[in-house]
Amino acid sequence: MVKLDITPVKALIDIPRHIRVCGLKAGTELSLHTETQRGQGIYWRSQAVFVADNEGVVDTSRDAPIRGDYQGVDGMGLIFSQVPDSPQSNVFPDDVTQHLITKIFVYQKETLLAQGEMIQILCTTETERIEVRDNGLVGTLFKPKAKKAYPAIIVLNGSGGGINEPRAALYAAHGYIAFALAYFKAPGLSDYISHTPLEYFVKGIDWLRTHYSPKDDFVALSGQSRGGELVLLLASLFPEKISAVIAFVPGAVVHSAQNAADPKLGREGYAWLLEGKPIPHVWENNKTATWAPFDEGEPPHRHELAIKTALQDSEAVARARIRVEDCRCPILLISAEDDGAWPSQWYSQMVMDTLAQHHYPYIYRWSDHAEAGHTIVFPYLPTTQIVHTHPVSKRLSTQGGNMYANAKANQQAWADVVMFLRDCTNIC
Repeated sequence: MVKLDITPVKALIDIPRHIRVCGLKAGTELSLHTETQRGQGIYWRSQAVFVADNEGVVDTSRDAPIRGDYQGVDGMGLIFSQVPDSPQSNVFPDDVTQHLITKIFVYQKETLLAQGEMIQILCTTETERIEVRDNGLVGTLFKPKAKKAYPAIIVLNGSGGGINEPRAALYAAHGYIAFALAYFKAPGLSDYISHTPLEYFVKGIDWLRTHYSPKDDFVALSGQSRGGELVLLLASLFPEKISAVIAFVPGAVVHSAQNAADPKLGREGYAWLLEGKPIPHVWENNKTATWAPFDEGEPPHRHELAIKTALQDSEAVARARIRVEDCRCPILLISAEDDGAWPSQWYSQMVMDTLAQHHYPYIYRWSDHAEAGHTIVFPYLPTTQIVHTHPVSKRLSTQGGNMYANAKANQQAWADVVMFLRDCTNIC
């Protein structure tokens, strides 16, 4: 009898699964098909063909498919190679409290031999989800239900705006109070990043400390893309407020509003304000900057090419540089070699060099990923959507990387984040 084993069947999303088919005849050619409903009526699917070994077994952690949607040996290849029925679909469920259920079917030609499912969890039953609409703050807080103190993390999105509930839910599942704080493109807030006051984030940090009394007063910042720029900027300006920084694909300089700009103010307008005054950015009075490499040619466009023109003006870079040496906390940088949005690898090198030159006394680490693109999140998700329509500007652009490198980056970067946080909280 043919049997499909999936171990574990139900677990957190960052736990790899062992997928194994047994009870076959030696040399049997079979195909594995997957389908996962990730949005309202949208299914993500993959398939791969394998040959059973002499004992009649196919093990995706050991065996490479002979053809299909991915190549090489990877136990989770059937997940990262999934593509959606509809383009530009979200890899996350509409509601993070709902589990991602992947059905796996075993076929020999047209005959269904076995089937099963694996369940990926973002928000566990031991996690409390709390919507926050308080004193102008907009977000969602996730926390373990057990009545004790936990270290805290504020999660900030990038230029797409909104509330990053998936990452916050997963942080909470690992034993943190995680506050996914929106700062634009969310209910009651501006639709644009333009003229965002930095005091808003200080208010969010203070609110979190006042209401939830984090363990050892530990409040870290975790930001992606523009959020990665933002967490470094905040830590440099308000060092006494912040216990650690996790900067996914960050900038090392302050940028203009760019793709998330209010059209009335333009993409060269200011993103950040402090005490009502704009924070200078790299495009300001820049002698070499031009949008032409991004704007011209056939889509998908590569935003990073325009950013690199601005970085040729060393004086503008120096004026806009984030003074990371003023931070007083551990820092983790996560970068991508083939980042299509901006050169996060170059930016991370710039930050590391600055910290080394100033003999920075705190932990600082760099998790860099060869051939990967801008969209580094966590395992185990599909990594097939390289081209992306920006949620604000609606411009079609490439995030860079490839399916394999992005999947590897998701896995390793998240392992580095978990270790970094463990080390930071142990020294508090």
